[in-house]
Amino acid sequence: MAQVSITVNGKVRKADVEPRLLLAHFLREELLLTGTHIGCDTSQCGACTVLVDGRSAKSCTIFAVQADGSTITTIEGLARDGQLHALQQGFWEEHGLQCGYCTPGMIMSAVNLLNDNPAPTEQQIREGISGNFCRCTGYQHIVNAVQNAAGKR
Repeated sequence: MAQVSITVNGKVRKADVEPRLLLAHFLREELLLTGTHIGCDTSQCGACTVLVDGRSAKSCTIFAVQADGSTITTIEGLARDGQLHALQQGFWEEHGLQCGYCTPGMIMSAVNLLNDNPAPTEQQIREGISGNFCRCTGYQHIVNAVQNAAGKR
């Protein structure tokens, strides 16, 4: 076992974990933050995307011990004082989801994108979310949602 101390959504969380425990499983099973989804087991789909020290990362590719000392933001940590984050609101307003399984990871990747580029073009949005797969939509409503959020920032 190894002890980790990780700041998750603003709270320092300490735990003893197996060295092989993936960050995705730590978040879901140890911290009960089930908004981080596991969709493919091959690090292809992006459903498990979170922010690690402000940068988007697939949490199924990181061991919890590698995140020791890091700051993690999950989909649960985006809303503030009962107000949805601009991207969450954009997905709501633009119907940027169907089944919703990819949505948390898609939003977290888009947060990273808008932090880097507050006014992306449609092509830049499509490139920025290219590591996240949606099996239900044609992506246009997702792109619209990101554009909506960019316009509100």
